[in-house]
Amino acid sequence: MADRSAPSCHLRLEWVYGYRGHQCRNNLYYTAAKEIVYFVAGVGVVYSPREHRQKFYLGHQDDIISLALHPERVLVATGQVGKEPYICVWDSYTVQTVSVLKDVHTHGIACLAFDLDGQRLVSVGLDSKNTVCVWDWRKGKLLSMAPGHTDRIFDISWDLYQPNKLVSCGVKHIKFWSLCGNSLTPKRGVFGKTGDLQTILCLACARDEVTYSGALNGDIYVWKGINLVRTIQGAHAAGIFSMNACEEGFATGGRDGCVRLWDLNFKAITVIDLRETDQGYKGLSVRSVCWRGDHILVGTQDSEIFEIVVHERNKPFLIMQGHCEGELWALAVHPTKPLAMTGSDDRSVRIWSLIDHALIARCNMEEPIRCAAVSTDGIHLALGMKDGSFTVLRVRDMTEVVHIKDRKEAIHELKYSPDGNFLAVGSNDSSVDIYGVVQRYKKVGECIGSSSFITHMDWSSDSKYLQTNDGNGKRLFYRMPSGKEVTNKEELKGIQWASWTCVSGLEVNGIWPKYSDINDINSVDANFIGQVMVTADDYGIVKLFRYPCLRKGAKFKKYLGHSAHVTNVRWSHDHQWVVSIGGADHSVFQWKFVPDRKLKDSLHIAPQESLVDSNSDESDSDQSDVPELDSEIEQETQITYRRQVYKEDLPQLKEQCKEKRKSAASKRRERAPGNSIRLHFVHGYRGYDCRSNLFYTQTGEIVYHVAAVGVVYNRQQNTQRFYLGHDDDILCLAIHPLKDYVATGQVGRDSSIHIWDTETIKPLSVLKGYHQYGVCAVDFSADGKRLASVGIDDNHTIVLWDWKKGEKLSAVRGSKDKIFVVKINPYMPDKLITVGIKHMKFWRRAGGGLIGRKGCIGALGRTDTMMCAVYGWTEEMAFSGTSTGDVCIWRDVFLIKTVKAHDGPVFSMHALEKGFVTGGKDGVVALWDDTFERCLKTYAIKRAALAPGSKGLLLEDNPSIRAISLGHGHILVGTKNGEILEVDKSGPITLLVQGHMEGEVWGLATHPHLPICATVSDDKTLRIWDLSPSHCMLAVRKLKKGGRCCCFSPDGKALAVGLNDGSFLIVNADTLEDLVSFQHRKDVISEIRFSPGAGKYLAVASCDNFVDIYNVMSSKRVGICKGASSYITHMDWDVRGKLLQVNTGAKEQLFFEAPRGKKQTIPSLEVEKIGWASWTSVLGSCCEGIWPIIGEVTDVTASCLTSDSKVLATGDDFGFVKLFRYPAKGKFGKFKRYVAHSTHVTNVRWAYDDSLLVTVGGADTSLMLWTYEVEGHRDSRQCDSEESDLDSEEDGGYDSDVTRENEINYTIKALSTNIRPMFGIKPHLQQKEPTLDERQGVVRPPVSRALPQPEKLQTNNVGKKKRPIEDLILELVFGYRGKDCRNNVHYLNDGADVIYHTASVGILYNVATGSQSFYQEHNDDILCLTVNQHPKFTNIVATGQETQQICQLQLLLFTSGMQ
Repeated sequence: MADRSAPSCHLRLEWVYGYRGHQCRNNLYYTAAKEIVYFVAGVGVVYSPREHRQKFYLGHQDDIISLALHPERVLVATGQVGKEPYICVWDSYTVQTVSVLKDVHTHGIACLAFDLDGQRLVSVGLDSKNTVCVWDWRKGKLLSMAPGHTDRIFDISWDLYQPNKLVSCGVKHIKFWSLCGNSLTPKRGVFGKTGDLQTILCLACARDEVTYSGALNGDIYVWKGINLVRTIQGAHAAGIFSMNACEEGFATGGRDGCVRLWDLNFKAITVIDLRETDQGYKGLSVRSVCWRGDHILVGTQDSEIFEIVVHERNKPFLIMQGHCEGELWALAVHPTKPLAMTGSDDRSVRIWSLIDHALIARCNMEEPIRCAAVSTDGIHLALGMKDGSFTVLRVRDMTEVVHIKDRKEAIHELKYSPDGNFLAVGSNDSSVDIYGVVQRYKKVGECIGSSSFITHMDWSSDSKYLQTNDGNGKRLFYRMPSGKEVTNKEELKGIQWASWTCVSGLEVNGIWPKYSDINDINSVDANFIGQVMVTADDYGIVKLFRYPCLRKGAKFKKYLGHSAHVTNVRWSHDHQWVVSIGGADHSVFQWKFVPDRKLKDSLHIAPQESLVDSNSDESDSDQSDVPELDSEIEQETQITYRRQVYKEDLPQLKEQCKEKRKSAASKRRERAPGNSIRLHFVHGYRGYDCRSNLFYTQTGEIVYHVAAVGVVYNRQQNTQRFYLGHDDDILCLAIHPLKDYVATGQVGRDSSIHIWDTETIKPLSVLKGYHQYGVCAVDFSADGKRLASVGIDDNHTIVLWDWKKGEKLSAVRGSKDKIFVVKINPYMPDKLITVGIKHMKFWRRAGGGLIGRKGCIGALGRTDTMMCAVYGWTEEMAFSGTSTGDVCIWRDVFLIKTVKAHDGPVFSMHALEKGFVTGGKDGVVALWDDTFERCLKTYAIKRAALAPGSKGLLLEDNPSIRAISLGHGHILVGTKNGEILEVDKSGPITLLVQGHMEGEVWGLATHPHLPICATVSDDKTLRIWDLSPSHCMLAVRKLKKGGRCCCFSPDGKALAVGLNDGSFLIVNADTLEDLVSFQHRKDVISEIRFSPGAGKYLAVASCDNFVDIYNVMSSKRVGICKGASSYITHMDWDVRGKLLQVNTGAKEQLFFEAPRGKKQTIPSLEVEKIGWASWTSVLGSCCEGIWPIIGEVTDVTASCLTSDSKVLATGDDFGFVKLFRYPAKGKFGKFKRYVAHSTHVTNVRWAYDDSLLVTVGGADTSLMLWTYEVEGHRDSRQCDSEESDLDSEEDGGYDSDVTRENEINYTIKALSTNIRPMFGIKPHLQQKEPTLDERQGVVRPPVSRALPQPEKLQTNNVGKKKRPIEDLILELVFGYRGKDCRNNVHYLNDGADVIYHTASVGILYNVATGSQSFYQEHNDDILCLTVNQHPKFTNIVATGQETQQICQLQLLLFTSGMQ
């Protein structure tokens, strides 16, 4: 049975034994419903003492270490440890997440506290700075953060009587914080003479700025403001770990095992010594107290929770117990009763009742316990110890039967034989000893075959064989009871095993991931009857597999809760429960087993939602049962959007080239050209790797994207308008519900999303800072206020934005595999869905996080790759299209049915008022009714249906459909081939826009006397385009291979095309039919050129370093140009058709004579004199200036000169089109530059009359037309260019003052050298000349009437009765900072006062009296000042300083009337 699917039964957490008392404090409270909330391992527990019932919060994925209760006592905040720890705020009634706060802390969250009205939460991290953060937790928004202290902080609390004040305490400090704006400022508490400086463990705030705190020595320190005013000595005999304030007063708990109650003025009321009570014991230490009315909750270091009723305070009630600190490894279940036995390094063995959920017996042993077993009759309990001994106890009264020590190393496993006669004991000495039970445990055999420690053992049903596993992963068999090893495979074949707890063996192959260390699964237990088994591993996960499980990488269901290693797991005797134990969290979890048949009744129960999937996760296997990925989807998932260099890197790259700039700046350079170009029309639409990126706007125009351009196309006038705010490929587009705004996301190192208006083409908002590498999906909410986006980073991060404010609301890691679509629920903007590779997830917002649940497929199939999704007619309904052509219909998170919609993937789907429209790879558009019951109509995209007004030709029938949109009585369709079509409801199809398909476009040629051009691409097509206002594709021809170059003959009748296999064609320029073809080369033909005049010769350059010259008339090769050391990149003929200029990849500029191809050497001065028929070269002195400063990083790929030889247009690898004056002599010429292409501009050509510049962009597949605007003629509506890379002094230069100020470097004063040079040694560092007495070794007492000071005493000058130092008060400041600041003097109060600044002081000068008042909160030079002009905020001033954290500009707002 090689079924690799996950089992259909599952486990439900029923009870957790234990409480986290070690290394935590203040983590135990009463909720409003009188339930008790605490945590253990990674689980938040809500326990009802009345019903003896537990509820669990499972939103964490590692140890919880801090907990705070909201003032209304329903919501709970918990913080965890981990590399990227987060805080969850959850509801104690429903145990569902309300908010997630993340992305700020590292290592862990040590303390949490809500403020008085519960709106804000403060948290303290475990990082090296112990960062303190204040959150608006409902929004998941960080309000303020500051470094807390250099040492651990143990407690933090809001002052409940003063707003915006907090107190924190920890190792040798207490700090009083005030929150002002978004800045947290601390003041250290002054211990003075009143008490010793020491570690403060807990605190509580009272009225009138009084704070009570518990110290390490058992005293209580009372603070007023920031000063220590008195101590209550000996409140406890040792450290006070917990302090809890309530209406009646305060409760404190300490290491001495006492709980003390105090009234509101901290006068003692009573003391309860838990060590003296019935349940008490020596060494009991209190970690947490909570006092409510007449009940007190106490949590101890050893994982117990006591409840004390005040009037019976000597009879505390023990409501929870667990193992104490130390690893927990031993677990055994009783063979006939619902009991579990556990033993731990705390040396106790405990028996738990699985029905009553209670501890029924415990017994303390001499040694730490490592394993346990119960005999088959249930009478004896054997315990293996860490010192190599084992002990047998009677179960009924825990009295000892025998204690035997035959080994030196720990006993890790022991098991009774099924017939009850033998006990096998496996030790870390690599051997198993066999003892006879009836012979009072006499040793009767020994198994020695292992080379490593014994980890697991199982007996056969007839008690004749034993199998063992050891630390090397070896599986061995022994005959019993002698212990002889069995190697004969035949003998082993028929053995039936009584139990299966081994981790290696054929039956359990599937529990191992494909690539895994053999030691990370700690325990297995098989349930033969239910054919399932459960495993425990090092990652805190309990998994359920089918049994037997033969093939590696089987699927499973996984359950979280334990935080670190799960050391052991066992089924109860009747298979009703699974018991698992955690090593470091020393907790015992009891899981209820829910078999298949019960599952069917509980289908309406939604899966446990959490930040990490606690449900069946796909295991790491390649899924054998998943169909092949569709070729098109596979191709798309392999596209990488990473760039070697991003445009964001440009400024840094230029900085690195500073030296070059300096040398260039000295030379006089040409001005940039006066003429300019403006983007006029773009052929192309990005369909090959995008979807649903095509919409109608409000006014009936069409918006879509190609390359780095957002295009708004008017189909009546056949004109386009462009949004040019992006600087790299746009990958996604979404339209606002009102159809007037559009959001587009692009590729980039820190990629951005732009929201812009389709009417004005102006940006409204730009969002960046969260997505790396690119944004692949965006969606607006139905109210238009929110935007969801998905990145193409490794985790495919999902972010929810308030786009108008530019604020991130929530974020979460989406999936390891690609996500294609995100959709916000139109009825509930806090919910969204994402679909992608084997991925369908339903998310809901919780504060700063999103909580996801996988779609529940049930028995209907398996998770397919989903390509598109929409929401339906109610908030629960969602629909997704799969890669196999089905439409899945979801209610809430459950799949309710699937409908076959297309052959091949469903790429696009759109919801209408009364139905849906879908489009697929099969080239069919289908209209459906509102339940997907009936397909109402289909439209096939075929050439035959093309209407006469089409702007081009359909390349093939039934192209793959990637986008569909409806409006204005039409269906708009975008295809993979880069076409946009409009389908009329009655059937005819109009083609509106088209471009090349996927593949790079390099070949471009303009006709010598008509407004047409030709392009050829790696998509294996040759196309002719009309450049006149009709802007359409005139002809297309499919080629056998892709091509890289083309050229019209001088009379325009023939067109030569060079292909990638080394062949070239000459075709009729009108019909594109072959005239002639040749193949002399193997490598790509990179450039092809007719000679001018009659076009007698054709020069053909290839990537194998040769240029062949052909006689066109006789169709013969007449010459070969040799001598290039690299591939040929550019070629130009001279006017006479006798000389050929060639550029190569090695940046050589070579000259050859035609037709024979003889190499010539021509000096550069002569080159300028030669008349060239065309200039498309990029080398030579005439175009030296076109190479940018960062020429090593990027190449200039193409150039073209206007016919009047005035302006040279270039294209480069950064996607820039630039215009230079010609000749561009001297380095780093000035230019105008234009961004529209995304990465490489592969070719540029002027039209025959220079009215247009045509450019093609390699991988962005677009063809762009730019109108050429001569100086003086252009309309000034569009800022047409950015200026050149460097503007040196001669461009009008700077004024000397400006230059000086520009060069001021604001280094940090504290780090810079002294202002004036100093000599000698400062007095306090000078070595004193020894006196005579000192030389002679005489020690005299210091002359002082006071007692001699003891050694090492640090004196504190606070409170000494010396003459106090008078305070210095700033009275007058001379000076005003004018040397490098501007606009920093303002009138206030209608001219009565003047405000300005100098040094680090803000100065308010009263004109009438001449007096000054000062704002002195800054601690470094103020550099800027402004006054709020709004009548509502009179006299508010903001000043900014330079500071040690250069990045953090501190803006302090102060009111000038009241410093």
